Amino acid sequence: MSADTPVKDDPAAATGGPRGRSIPPWLRRLADVNEVWTFGVLVLLVVFFTAARPSTFLTSYDVTQIATNAAIYLVLAVGMTYVIIVAGIDLSVGSVLVLSAVLSAEYTIHHGGAKAGWGTIAVSTVIALVTGLVWGAMQGWLVAKAKVPPLIVTLGGFGAALGIAEIITGGQDPTGAVSNHLQHAIGFGKLFGQIPWLVVIAFATTLVFGLVLAFTRFGRYTYAIGSNPEAARRVGINVDRHLVKVYALVGLLSGLGSVMWLAYFGTTSIAGHATDNLTVITAVVLGGASLFGGRGSVLGTLIGVFIPAVLSTGLIIMGVQQYWQDVAIGVVLVAAVYLDQFRRRGRERA
Repeated sequence: MSADTPVKDDPAAATGGPRGRSIPPWLRRLADVNEVWTFGVLVLLVVFFTAARPSTFLTSYDVTQIATNAAIYLVLAVGMTYVIIVAGIDLSVGSVLVLSAVLSAEYTIHHGGAKAGWGTIAVSTVIALVTGLVWGAMQGWLVAKAKVPPLIVTLGGFGAALGIAEIITGGQDPTGAVSNHLQHAIGFGKLFGQIPWLVVIAFATTLVFGLVLAFTRFGRYTYAIGSNPEAARRVGINVDRHLVKVYALVGLLSGLGSVMWLAYFGTTSIAGHATDNLTVITAVVLGGASLFGGRGSVLGTLIGVFIPAVLSTGLIIMGVQQYWQDVAIGVVLVAAVYLDQFRRRGRERA
């Protein structure tokens, strides 16, 4: 028998690998899915903290608090997912949230304050959404039409939006900025008495824009532009207009986040959003989105938002100082980016 003739009865020869080491194709495809790796990290964290503190971690109270605390960041992260997929960045989301909250609060203060009714709440909500939408569209125009790098545009937007908010308020959180009706119904209210309305709003937003990204032409254009903007132009996609829409979207969701923040905390918290952009970008990158553009998903972002949330809660329960919590989250982020680059090089070699 020739040395080049395969043994017909050898199962290893049929699969093209050494005996006993063949990997089913479905398992290989599953291993290539970013969300699987991200979910695996989340599961490992839950298992570790549950084993370390079985009587105190992941109680029903913990689950509710983790979900509620992550809700606003999840809304912001959904918008950031689109921006990162088109190979952009937005460092201004926290400041846009503050500006939207301040303008919304100013209207509420002058139309009933804490005793304002649902009419005032509706108008103030529209003000917050429109503020975020317009600010995001303006930044998108500077990126798409003026060709200013998104890092510079949104870094400038970060300072400008916060500065305008401080000028309007004198740097102080105004009193009577939130209607009691909004706080009791949305901030503290629960669907069926079990699920906080903030969580419902966040997951509904995630579902809608996840479906848009995965199954609509808008989503396909987003991936195409992030992968190769010149190729996207050649096939007829209006890249500049789409970029404006993407940045307008993240601004709109920042406005929505401001309404949720006002409802839950009852204040504009002008000085409390300096690191929102880093928190949100961390979640999106942990969710498998590539900072080089062209790859990412809202499902991955959903998982990525809960990794820092679970990590922080677990470390608090274990009595770890806040400083070490920040270190741990930073290490996880760097590890996630390194893994992304490692897998990227592996695919290129293959």
